[in-house]
Amino acid sequence: MSPASLGELAQRARAAAPSLALASGAARNEALCRAADLLTEASEDILRANRADVDRARTAGSATAVDRLRLDTRRVEAMAEGLRAVAALPDPVGEVVEGAVRPNGLVVERVRVPLGVVGVIYENRPNVTADAAGLCVKAGNVAFLRGSAGALESNRAISRVLREGLAKAGLPEDGVLLVEDTSHETAREFVRLKGVIDCLIPRGGPALISMVEQHATVPWVIDGDGNCHVYVDGSADLEMARRIVVNAKTSRPSVCNAAESLVVHAGIARDFLPRVGSELVEAGVELVGDGEARAIFSHMGAASEEDFATEFLALKMSVAVVRDLDAAIAHVRRYSSGHSEAIVTRDLEAASRFVREVDAAAVLVNASTRFVDGGELGLGAEVGISTQKLHARGPMGLRELTSVKYVVYGEGQIRT
Repeated sequence: MSPASLGELAQRARAAAPSLALASGAARNEALCRAADLLTEASEDILRANRADVDRARTAGSATAVDRLRLDTRRVEAMAEGLRAVAALPDPVGEVVEGAVRPNGLVVERVRVPLGVVGVIYENRPNVTADAAGLCVKAGNVAFLRGSAGALESNRAISRVLREGLAKAGLPEDGVLLVEDTSHETAREFVRLKGVIDCLIPRGGPALISMVEQHATVPWVIDGDGNCHVYVDGSADLEMARRIVVNAKTSRPSVCNAAESLVVHAGIARDFLPRVGSELVEAGVELVGDGEARAIFSHMGAASEEDFATEFLALKMSVAVVRDLDAAIAHVRRYSSGHSEAIVTRDLEAASRFVREVDAAAVLVNASTRFVDGGELGLGAEVGISTQKLHARGPMGLRELTSVKYVVYGEGQIRT
């Protein structure tokens, strides 16, 4: 049987939306828990499908692409645990955000409601299929998914399990729909499904984001680049700073919350850079730095303007030495993509200024940028990390997948 056309899938998504929105919280939670159990049971089938994708990627893709794509038993179980964690979270649907009684006796409430159909277009990250679908379903939305050609077999296997979980809970299978046509033409049609997609979330690189900005006719929330910095202040605990920098860069360099740039106060650079630089190089990190950084630690190349502005998503890091906090903030402001920025310091005033003056979705004090993640921040999972400022900013969890409507209760009042 050939895959359903985009038009057919769009109709099915719109038709399923009312049922998902009106389903009880218990039914939606049951669907997620059943899907989690089914993911574990189907682990071998999912990994077999993923191996086919990975084998193709090895011949055509980069090491970064393969890392993002590859699943193993641990990652499949992490997807299942993510679904269970989301199911255990409070239900946002029906939550009264605020309420008041007007002088004329009207009771006015703002109540959380599902968005409807959430379109997610994403690249080689099959775990996004489970994370996005789980959050969408929990928030009463249809998850309308368009993954990449490189992860198609993995996405098919995962979405089949998710749909089965919905059916076992008595909910429409079409609460999760995967677009299997991965052509560029279909991607452009997908982002133009006005009247079908209520909110579009793109997760991918600059080419995908540019396509959405040029062609989308539906509301979208950008999951943007993560050119993340760690600034080590003059008052920093250098051992703490070393651990944070190494973790932020090397624990998983292919993800958007990995640090891409190290900024070091000149007052501690001679003590700190050789220490952290040696460990980073030993871990396989290619360092590129400005003149001051290279004069202190010679095992790095010269950094270009482009290097400081680049999200490497690989074992590469730019390094700058700055004279003071003002220069550090100016450097971060100049090159930041607005994702996650960190300061390591023992100076409360320096921390306060960095938090106030750095404009990013997340600002961290004495912690790795790798914590900017829905699961780590208590959201259960995330559908993306928004780097824009309207509707949602930072990790997008359940509340970010709802809207609000006004509910007004009266006793016959009329306006005069």
